[in-house]
Amino acid sequence: MLAVHFGAGNIGRGFIGNLLFQSGYETVFVDVNQELVDLLNEKNQYAVVHADESQEELIIRNVSAVNSGNDPEQVVELIAKADLVTAAVGPNILPFIAGSIAEGLRKRIEKSDAPLNIIACENMIGGSTLLKEKVFEKLEENEKPLFESRFGFPDAAVDRIVPNQSNEDKLMVKVEPFYEWAVDETKIIGKRPEVEGITYVQDLKPYIERKLFTVNTGHAAAAYIGYQAGMRTIDEAMNNGEIKALIQQTLQETGRMLVSKYAFAPDEHQQYIEKIVHRFVNPYITDEVTRVGRSPIRKLGHADRLISPAIQFLELTGDIPVTLTRVIASALLYDYKEDPEAVKIQETIHEKGMEQAIEEFTGIEAGSALSEAVMEQYEQLKSASMRK
Repeated sequence: MLAVHFGAGNIGRGFIGNLLFQSGYETVFVDVNQELVDLLNEKNQYAVVHADESQEELIIRNVSAVNSGNDPEQVVELIAKADLVTAAVGPNILPFIAGSIAEGLRKRIEKSDAPLNIIACENMIGGSTLLKEKVFEKLEENEKPLFESRFGFPDAAVDRIVPNQSNEDKLMVKVEPFYEWAVDETKIIGKRPEVEGITYVQDLKPYIERKLFTVNTGHAAAAYIGYQAGMRTIDEAMNNGEIKALIQQTLQETGRMLVSKYAFAPDEHQQYIEKIVHRFVNPYITDEVTRVGRSPIRKLGHADRLISPAIQFLELTGDIPVTLTRVIASALLYDYKEDPEAVKIQETIHEKGMEQAIEEFTGIEAGSALSEAVMEQYEQLKSASMRK
């Protein structure tokens, strides 16, 4: 079986590539990093090490790579004969791989009537749906019905912490042992891919929101609050009692919303929160707050990990989410100069004022109760920072 995976980075190799190998696939990575491509083609294997006391090492074999910038035709040919296509490139890069996928699917139609599923494994809601939209933008109207019937783009919820790392062996990846990969079975075309580690579900949204508003919200909260406190890494921030308490309070708020919305068992969801917090304090994972907090404009998006749970909390409970608004304010204060999105936020606040910046970046209406709460938290945090 052949899998084509876009993205040979740490998540691609350490998470998706790992599970594809364990499921019996030969995997070809598609990337534009020539160094990684050359190393994968030279060695045809790499190591994945568990970031825990065991330090268990797994050797991932039957791998190779193609540089999509240098050899786009080979990518097209690979998609034409693949049994599965996956991607872990980051939400902003999905539109840039759509052209190659569209061409590969055209070539496939010429050669075969076999269906194919394309799964985007991204930290976002509707990643595969977005990729499908971008692929279909490349098609003629008369092509779309056949593509619709032949190719599936099932959305997925993925969860595995793969920290930024610099290893002597440039292919080796350290990952936490825990992972989840849920896929929307209703959008599969043909036989569902048998991949060890995938959980197929009929309704993906509860899984996506539980993960996004617990793992991603908590991780972002630790990054932005930790950054304001002068912490360098997530584990350093979580070892601060005051910060850890704030993260736990944040997840109690998102948990209250999720339990209300999806009727999760409260005790079970509390256990899930505790498991997530335990993952953040893993001493074997050192993750810089500036990596976890990067791209704050995306993370402050209306449907993303900070704003969406705050809005839904208010709608479902009638209360202002006090700790979530503090996290949002911390994200708006995030002024890491090497992050272009952080720089843009600070420039916008300076030029237009906080109320307009909140509306522009979060979609929260100026003058609303939620906007006022974020502004109040922002001023409190800013005043506390100036007193230090």
